[in-house]
Amino acid sequence: MLANLNEGQAIDRRRFVQTLMLPAALPVAAALVGSAAQTAEPTAADGLDIIDCNVHLFDWPFRKLKYAQTDALAEKLRRHRITKAWAGSFEAVLHTQFDAANRRLAEECRSKGDGMFVPIGTVNPGGPDWEEDLRRCHEAYRMSGVRLYPAYHGYGLDYADFAKLLAETAKRGMLVQIVLRMEDERCHHPALVIEAVDVGPLVEALKTLPQAKVQLINSAGRLLGKNVAALVRETQVTFDIAATEGNGGVGQLIAGTNYSYTGAIPIERLVFGSHAPFFPCESALMKLFESPLDLAELEPLMYANAKRLIA
Repeated sequence: MLANLNEGQAIDRRRFVQTLMLPAALPVAAALVGSAAQTAEPTAADGLDIIDCNVHLFDWPFRKLKYAQTDALAEKLRRHRITKAWAGSFEAVLHTQFDAANRRLAEECRSKGDGMFVPIGTVNPGGPDWEEDLRRCHEAYRMSGVRLYPAYHGYGLDYADFAKLLAETAKRGMLVQIVLRMEDERCHHPALVIEAVDVGPLVEALKTLPQAKVQLINSAGRLLGKNVAALVRETQVTFDIAATEGNGGVGQLIAGTNYSYTGAIPIERLVFGSHAPFFPCESALMKLFESPLDLAELEPLMYANAKRLIA
């Protein structure tokens, strides 16, 4: 049973599933306030809307994705009450020159999706002239953050220029998203050799930059190793739920009982991320209600924590 919203009114899990997952269902808020409210005409402002911190636009180079077209992805996300989506570019994963990809991403987000997509650029601190790429992301393309792919771009989080990038983004008030993986290692193209990202050095790097805003996405427990406790205790890093596994996995993660994590991650440090269109967005939505989360936990996870990072 989900928690009360108004004077003892509550919604059971089945009603919540129907409301969140079915396009024809009434908004979440209407279900929460009881059957009387369900007779009212729903509006766009009703319900618990979602900010998705982890989507990509354009084509994944290794297979066709159903929602690779931006308008189709926007329609799909909006159908499930996702009203904002922080979008990186699949093109940037294997590119070595990023400005063209960042410019195209910014233009796509402006022209399609009716304001749904927030462009998140890409910078490679292991490559040349990354400072200029970062400046253009912030000043020319008005991006609120950058997304890093260290496993694909060939540098570690102990690399000197990675620390410089953290310092520069902190000065600019930008979010840094670190992608720990794009797909299961068993699915990699045989021509690629993708090493796992060691997140251990991130703890030390952030000790001197408490103002830096850093988020780990696609951060399955085994990819974090034994660093969960230190990341939670000694940094302000946030984590998305796209790669969380296990029945009731999000609730177990908060409680510190998820089998693949070596520590608990409090609700204040979790954000909704779907990894769409690579993953079906329904996968992340399922994780919300298969765990026994009440409204006090759902609201920060669905949108409030994200708003603290990017207004």
